[in-house]
Amino acid sequence: MSDEPAWDRVEPLPITVYTPTFNSPPTEQTEIRIAYDDTHLYVSGRLYDSDRGGVRTNTLYRDQYSGDDVFGIVLDSYNDHETAVWFSINPAGVRSDRSVSNDAEFAGGRPMNADWNSFWDAVTVQTERGWFAEIRIPFSSLGFQDVGGSVEMGLIAYRFIARKNERHLYPAIPPNWDLGFAKPSQAQRILLEGVSRSNPLYLTPYGLAGFDRVAALDSSQQAHHSNDELTYEAGIDVRYNPSSNLNFDLTLNTDFAQVEADSLQVNLTRFSLFLPEKRQFFQERSAIFEFNTGGVSRLFHSRRIGLNEDQPIRIFGGARLVGRVGGTDIGVLDMQTAAVDGLPSENLAVARLRRQVFNPYSTVGSMLTTRIGADGHYDVALGMDGVVRLFGEEYLTLKWAQTFENGGAALGDLDAARLLARWERRNQNGFSYSIDYIRSGAAYDPGLGFTVRSDFTYLQNGLEFRWLLGQDSPFRSVALRARGFGYLRNYDRTVESGLMEPALETELKTGARITLSLVNSYESVNDPFLISDGPSVQPGTYWFHEAQLQFRAPLGSKVRPNLTATAGSFFDGRRTSVQVGHTWSLSRHLELSSEYLLNLVSFRDRNESLEAHLVRARVQIALDTHVSLNSFGQYNSSTNEAGINARLRYNFREGNDLWLVYNETLDTDRSRAPGELQQPLSQGRAITIKYTHTLIW
Repeated sequence: MSDEPAWDRVEPLPITVYTPTFNSPPTEQTEIRIAYDDTHLYVSGRLYDSDRGGVRTNTLYRDQYSGDDVFGIVLDSYNDHETAVWFSINPAGVRSDRSVSNDAEFAGGRPMNADWNSFWDAVTVQTERGWFAEIRIPFSSLGFQDVGGSVEMGLIAYRFIARKNERHLYPAIPPNWDLGFAKPSQAQRILLEGVSRSNPLYLTPYGLAGFDRVAALDSSQQAHHSNDELTYEAGIDVRYNPSSNLNFDLTLNTDFAQVEADSLQVNLTRFSLFLPEKRQFFQERSAIFEFNTGGVSRLFHSRRIGLNEDQPIRIFGGARLVGRVGGTDIGVLDMQTAAVDGLPSENLAVARLRRQVFNPYSTVGSMLTTRIGADGHYDVALGMDGVVRLFGEEYLTLKWAQTFENGGAALGDLDAARLLARWERRNQNGFSYSIDYIRSGAAYDPGLGFTVRSDFTYLQNGLEFRWLLGQDSPFRSVALRARGFGYLRNYDRTVESGLMEPALETELKTGARITLSLVNSYESVNDPFLISDGPSVQPGTYWFHEAQLQFRAPLGSKVRPNLTATAGSFFDGRRTSVQVGHTWSLSRHLELSSEYLLNLVSFRDRNESLEAHLVRARVQIALDTHVSLNSFGQYNSSTNEAGINARLRYNFREGNDLWLVYNETLDTDRSRAPGELQQPLSQGRAITIKYTHTLIW
């Protein structure tokens, strides 16, 4: 433990206060020490606290942050200044791990992946003097490059005191970035000598049994009946690290029964909604496969594997190789799926290379994706990208991608290509900006990617000035920002969509945030479309204006409410939207959270309207760090759909889990026209029990 006398021989790291005011005197004493032997990295925290009752331990739920005090470490283990792995614990020893990508910058999407998991240990003790922690991370759980017996990594260590929103940090990273305390490029470089990583073989077989019930029409087409089926499955995942810098994974008869259900959404646009990847197999070093092509669009999106319109497709198996060799990131993924509902069996593959150039903050790379069906149909996509730190915080990003479907496009055909150029100043203290240019052809369609629009040219500019205020101010920061963008149709150069949004954002020393913005939108509609299967928007050009207020409570509170309210004109009508949510940590064993979204849309001149309600509720129960229940219910009035997802988990140890999973989808529309067949209330029900057991050699 961290209070053992052996730790006294290790010098504590020099600590700086990161928030609420950078470099202010700490209100509590913090001692963090780092040590290692040939197989493990050890992190010790002596986290003294003058108010024992003020130490927050709000949850026993794995990978859950609930306003707790936290002790953690961020490791840029490959020393690439861009990616990292993040380990943290609360005073009860509850572990949380995640991966970091894109140097913790939000420009290409959310840079934190909480679905990543690894093998490591931690213990904690609480006394009258505070709480004490020790983290032990085996080098076999870290990828790194061994150069002549020496390993260089980036390290960030911190302690967070929730009730004070006070973060103690090593090294002294200035608060110039939104997520600066976890930014790999700012980590302290450390040199480890004599590290010998074992290369264990992990075998994780699983077995499951379940009951499925699906509503279906009978042969007369005049009545419904239930199709009941008992299911039995078995499969295995294999992991082997042939060297310290390469990870190889093999999966056979892959199953994701324990993955949480997707959140229902209300779509008020004419474009597809993006859903994130949650399946664990696709999380390992997933940052290697990132190739963002603007907004939520990307050349590769792993949800295109094993899912068709969000319905699962059997995955026979696949393999993945990821790692870093001599400054070059390597990622190869290949999966084989079964035929289903008219879709042929397919082989889906992606290969990614990325290498540092010029300096530790610049990279160039390429990506190739293939989607080959047993019927002979194929999609191929090819991309090249580069991110260059020019000077200071100035970055230039260039990307090119092209798709080929059944050989229908030639290399260099702009109609099947997407180009992106971005110049930005990455800074959250003072002046920052971004300028984007994107051109996408009409035939650009990545078979393993995700894209919202086609055949457009996009221009965007964002400006921000942020003031970090002194210790005497109740505000930590105040920011003025403005952004604007426009989508031009390539075929006639007319504007399809545009936006101008000035905003004022304030952050209090407590961690609460308040944002006021004015959203001015322009839409040119050529074809009519329905808003969430409700009222229609007719062809025409529209300017509309909405005011928006956002409030987010401090993350360290036991009760954490949030509010987003929007009101104003909407196409040729009006819209009022209110989203209210809260999280309530009743105790370390029980947490309740809910979210309610109301959209009121009216077109009075056409006598059309929409009243859409979206409700989500979650109950999380943790008896201890091994037994937990997560129950997630949701309802969407616009689609008359409700869903229940409940997952009971018994975690014997890392890699050994027993899951009991219940899923049900309900049709809440109980009205029917004369002669219309009433849909069953339950559209589908599944109960599954699954056991995984990891064997390590």
